[in-house]
Amino acid sequence: MPSFDTVCEPNMVEVKNAVDNAAKEIATRFDFKGTSAAIELKEKEITLFGDADFQLVQVEDILRNKLTKRNVDVRFLDKGDVQKIGGDKVKQVIKVRNGIEGEQAKKITRLIKDSKLKVQAAIQGDAVRVTGAKRDDLQAAMALVRKDITDVPLSFNNFRD
Repeated sequence: MPSFDTVCEPNMVEVKNAVDNAAKEIATRFDFKGTSAAIELKEKEITLFGDADFQLVQVEDILRNKLTKRNVDVRFLDKGDVQKIGGDKVKQVIKVRNGIEGEQAKKITRLIKDSKLKVQAAIQGDAVRVTGAKRDDLQAAMALVRKDITDVPLSFNNFRD
């Protein structure tokens, strides 16, 4: 029976490359000389450092530009709060989303079931598996999900006939 998986997975190699490129740019930019502006990646968390809030905004802007150049959707980024780390230094942790949260998965399955397409949707871990008898129905379900779910960067893989 034909099926596909709806997932939310960033290309972590491209994210790492974008963070490395942003760190190089921060190190060479004149307006960041002598400041604590920096960026680092650990696992699936990007940490931005700066002397003030406006500097964090500039570092985040550099990161967004580098991610966009590497075709990584910025909707994968989940910004945290700005924290003071002593003196006048601040940091911000940005989580890189991986997997579909439970509430979002329920929304996708409800959308597919309410569409009256002849397909079934089931939540499997952090992905949503959609199965149907015809390939055309599955492609219609893909189009429906792409059109209606815009707040999360979804992709489709494991398409089987």
